[in-house]
Amino acid sequence: MANIKSQIKRNRQNERLRLRNKTVKAELRTRTKTAVATAEVGAENSAEALRMAVKRIDMAAAKGIIHKNQAANRKSRLMRRINALEAAKA
Repeated sequence: MANIKSQIKRNRQNERLRLRNKTVKAELRTRTKTAVATAEVGAENSAEALRMAVKRIDMAAAKGIIHKNQAANRKSRLMRRINALEAAKA
């Protein structure tokens, strides 16, 4: 355990940020899975689910939870996956 006042404060801050990052990353995974699942089924709200997943990825990048290049890679991978599912159905 730290004895220095500034390090004690830094530990508190790091814990708060870790919990925030954990919830945001969990939501990213959930939104991505929802977007893929709706595209597999072919539901009419699949475009909306995809839009929400992309929006959450962008928000996470804007807040610094994930890197902007990581956000671009995730969006690209998600789009490729969705397009492949839609092409397979057609």
